[in-house]
Amino acid sequence: MVRTMSANEIPISIDWASTEGWNPGHHDSHCFREADPDGFFIGLCRSEPIACLAAVAYNEHFGFIGLYIVKPEFRGHGFGMRIWQHGMHYLGNRNIGLDGVLAQQPNYRKSGFQLAYRNIRYQGQVNGIGCAHVTAASNVPLDQLLAYDRQCFPAARERFISAWISQPDSVALATIDAGRIAGYGVIRRCKTGCKIGPLFADDADVATGLLRALAARMPGELIVLDVPETNPAAVALAERHGMTSVFETARMYTKDAPAIAIDRVFGVTSFELG
Repeated sequence: MVRTMSANEIPISIDWASTEGWNPGHHDSHCFREADPDGFFIGLCRSEPIACLAAVAYNEHFGFIGLYIVKPEFRGHGFGMRIWQHGMHYLGNRNIGLDGVLAQQPNYRKSGFQLAYRNIRYQGQVNGIGCAHVTAASNVPLDQLLAYDRQCFPAARERFISAWISQPDSVALATIDAGRIAGYGVIRRCKTGCKIGPLFADDADVATGLLRALAARMPGELIVLDVPETNPAAVALAERHGMTSVFETARMYTKDAPAIAIDRVFGVTSFELG
């Protein structure tokens, strides 16, 4: 059977993601649930959890699928398809996004997904340094931060961002230029090293300042940054700082790619929730 996860069960999916090598953040489970408390599903076989899926409905128009995992010993028996269909039904006629491994594109196409672009995961050690125009995101009025985020993401996500920028073991910074937000980013500790996401900025100079300021708050750590290939300045930013590509995902949607400011997306928030 498939049912909605309780709050206490969401960490199961994070543990499985860690086992799969996805390197989740230490506090992802709480933040993820804030995106849509009803959008996390668990598959059971004789009361044993064997599969999970996140199908987050951000609003009536947009949703995102992630954390699609079946325990290895139960794969190949149709359990994954059951929970997949459950999640797709939950999201209904929304435009649905996902970040899938490239090899699974044909399977996702069967469910109506089409490739929009690739996201590339870069990692490496980044020399951190402070930046005069960077301040704690908590110093910025939340409505202004959310308005900036909305330019770079297909839907408003107030509850999620409120939790994301205040989670433990993380730092959230914003760049202020002439009294307005020019970018913001979050770095969080993960099972291995730290991930930066989102990293949204007006241009490469602002993104560089944020990247280095965030890295300075977690000195000596391996830094992971997920970059959309359709923003060449973001790819150049990662490579300029000595980060190397380690794998790619296929960003796919069931409808047209959302009209967001992709040139401001220098780092994806998370592959699990978009």
